[in-house]
Amino acid sequence: MQTRIQGTVMPVLEVQLDPNESIFAESGELSWMTSSIQMSTHTQMGGGGGLFGALKRVIGGGTLFMTEYKAARTTGEVAFATKVPGHIVPVSLSPGNEYMVHRHGFLCATPQVSISVGFQQSLGAGIFGGSGFMLQKLGGTGTAWLELSGELIRKDLAPGENLRVHPGHVGAFQGSVNFQIVTVPGIKNALFGGDGIFLASLTGPGTVWLQTLPISRLAHQLAEYMPSGEGGSNRAALGSGLVGGIVGSLLSGDDR
Repeated sequence: MQTRIQGTVMPVLEVQLDPNESIFAESGELSWMTSSIQMSTHTQMGGGGGLFGALKRVIGGGTLFMTEYKAARTTGEVAFATKVPGHIVPVSLSPGNEYMVHRHGFLCATPQVSISVGFQQSLGAGIFGGSGFMLQKLGGTGTAWLELSGELIRKDLAPGENLRVHPGHVGAFQGSVNFQIVTVPGIKNALFGGDGIFLASLTGPGTVWLQTLPISRLAHQLAEYMPSGEGGSNRAALGSGLVGGIVGSLLSGDDR
């Protein structure tokens, strides 16, 4: 297997597969492929787990179905492009070396990588840590490619070093990093600061990847430029509809 990431603002991952090699991605991720690639869609991919494993993926923000791309008899190529401006990041996985990724951060992986819902603290932290903030857990053995939006900032945290981040900017982090959701200090800050009520608290050791373009903020900015109707209320309703449509599409996986 040979891979290369091409492009800058909207990169694409091209994967060259030798005969009998395969890679899997969530349904709808394909950009292009050669005729020698065979597609096979299942609920049981990425380390197994059957229907229960598939349901855990859905809870973690993924899709119910996974698609395997396999080179049957001759070498073939398959490609996966980002959906918004950003970066594609490869990570190596092995027992004891797992990663937590934001709910739409998984792009594709080699066959023995597993995907599940990932909460390092509690279910409540994942649900209430920002608007729909949840994490996927990548484990198993192999390589996974992550899709992170906007510019990419890497922070290598020393043991005990703490970083507090707006939840939307959390792209991915190593499993060794302790994660929890905390409230913004001070009542005035929480009510009038405009940064929301919750922050993600990340404590080392481990590496954290921060993304500069949270999808929720992108949706908010787009809503402002939607054409207005006869009154301000129509515009507000239209903007709200756009945000709801984008968020709804992201949650259902229809945008993939």
